[in-house]
Amino acid sequence: MPLLQVRDFPENYYHKLNELSERENRSITQQTIYMLKTMLDSYDLNLNTKRKAALSSIHNLSLKISSDAPSATDLIREDRDSDHNNLLETK
Repeated sequence: MPLLQVRDFPENYYHKLNELSERENRSITQQTIYMLKTMLDSYDLNLNTKRKAALSSIHNLSLKISSDAPSATDLIREDRDSDHNNLLETK
């Protein structure tokens, strides 16, 4: 199992961690792993939930694209050509 060493850990947090570990009948190491796992799992879940919500709201937009609008390929090509021309002008 990988080893994690933390330097300059704030003393007040160390004392809080120690108190929690005693209350939960865990070692400081076990408490630290438990808290990190809980926080990281929650963070991953929140990120995934936020992504799904954002994609859902985009999907629910009723965007109408004009039939004479340029294609995505044309827009990308135009942008690349513009960047290329700007680079040539600065040399």
